[in-house]
Amino acid sequence: MDSLFQANLEGANLKSQPLDVAYGSRITLKSAIQGVGLLHSHKDTYPDGSRQQQVTGYTHKDSNNDWIIKKVHGQTYGNTTETVELVKDGDVVRLVHAGTMRNLHSHAVHAHLSKREWEVSGYGVDSNYPDANDHWRVEVVEELSRGNPEHHLRTLTTQFRLRHLQQNCMLRVTGKSLPQWAWRQAEIVCDRQGKQDDNTLWNIESHVNPLLPLADPKDLKSPFLRSFVRLNMAMARTNNALVPDRDKIDVLTSSPYDWPILRLGLRICGWGDSDVKFWLIGNPV
Repeated sequence: MDSLFQANLEGANLKSQPLDVAYGSRITLKSAIQGVGLLHSHKDTYPDGSRQQQVTGYTHKDSNNDWIIKKVHGQTYGNTTETVELVKDGDVVRLVHAGTMRNLHSHAVHAHLSKREWEVSGYGVDSNYPDANDHWRVEVVEELSRGNPEHHLRTLTTQFRLRHLQQNCMLRVTGKSLPQWAWRQAEIVCDRQGKQDDNTLWNIESHVNPLLPLADPKDLKSPFLRSFVRLNMAMARTNNALVPDRDKIDVLTSSPYDWPILRLGLRICGWGDSDVKFWLIGNPV
């Protein structure tokens, strides 16, 4: 499920973080496509092409998902406890991998599976090797929180795209898994066609910046209808991935159209002797 939906689940800790994103913030970026996870990098390099550091999509929590948002090469920011510089729609930024200090980078080198697209890699060491191919423009697509007249980039509630300034391509997930040399993680490319679909949409899932106040929980509410539709779409995708046993008649099987109208209950457990049994029954109230 998407980050904002998860933040509104009981027991989730995603609401205990700043709302507006500033230069110097440590963030994670989540794809809008289910099953891709978070923008990720690690010390392993591509076996061919540029042979630079791999950038992938990874579905598990990991410190290698952390990025620091910074200004372009040659520019600095002077954040203090009194003033911080917030990131807004249209800003050109660098994303520096927190674990290795490599910049999120793209160039005219073909991607490893999707050969029509450009490779995305980790390059340089922060600002020690300045390269304009480290620069990305933030393009806000949708804002779900209230009161944001300055179009600031916000945690959880802002959906945005990252456009590469030099190649004019979009940071994109392809839906393909890289080979074992990249631990079968998701392929990330820079889309040369600049397609504006869900594969190029991102949001900030986690955000750390001690100079910023924590968000008001009211600003992080997910609209009910949006959550309802997305939850049922995710359930339908998972349901479609199940393989039925054709030798058995399964009276417990349900279809997506059964869920909104509460036609059937749902089994949400295994039937092993030691398993606790759950049967989910819909309640229209």
